[in-house]
Formats: sequence, structure tokens, C-alpha cells
Amino acid sequence: MPRANTHAEWLKFLRRIERETPKDKTLHLIADNYATHKHPAVQQWLARHPRIAMHFTPTSASWLNMVERFFRDLTTERLRRGVFTSVPELVDAIDGYVAHHNTDPKPFIWTKNARDILQKVIRANSRLSGKQNATLH
Repeated sequence: MPRANTHAEWLKFLRRIERETPKDKTLHLIADNYATHKHPAVQQWLARHPRIAMHFTPTSASWLNMVERFFRDLTTERLRRGVFTSVPELVDAIDGYVAHHNTDPKPFIWTKNARDILQKVIRANSRLSGKQNATLH
């Protein structure tokens, strides 16, 4: 049975990296906006461990999350047009994709600088906000 994504599991992870990282190092963690990462118990723990700085990806920018990008690729390259008649068939398809991907893994290399990426996010948010407001009137 897979572990649940709870704030308790997140705290367990935070405690481990805090314990295993040299004390003279500041840790910058990047996470999505999942409620687990912002749970009050997590916030209280982080307040007592100021060398750990949390940074959250914008809610409208799932493309910044490498796991989300991997899931997108899995979906478009293997699952979208597949026909699976059982859960085991689906699991086999996913496992096969991951095994194939891992035979020749390549690191993701950002081709834009941070300023260009942030400007694109700002423009996209502005357009989305304008469209959402237009549909409300």
C-alpha cells in the first residue's frame, strides 16, 4: 500500500534532511502548493528551523514541477491513446514507460533564464485573469 501524502510524512522528510544536512548549510526547498506542505504543524516546525527556507511554485505554473512534466510526458507518450482492459495492464504500461525512460535518462536543462520565465508567468497570469474577469461580466 503506498504511503499517504500527509503532513506527518512531510514532517518526517523535513526532519530527516534537517538531521542529515551539515548544520552550517542553509536549505532552500522548492515545493508545490499542496496543503500538506503548508499545514499548521509544518509551519510551526519550520518556524523553529529557520535555516530551512520554503519556496512554493506558483499555482498556475505546474510546468515548473519536474514531476508534473514527467507525468505529462508519460500521459502523452504512453497512456493517452492506450487501451487498457485492467488495472494490471495499466500498471504494466506505466512500469514499461518508466523502465524505458530510465535506460537513457537525460537531465532537464532550462534554456531560459529566471527573468524570462518569470515574465512569461506574469504575462500568462495577466491574460488568464483578464479572461476570467470577462466571463464573470
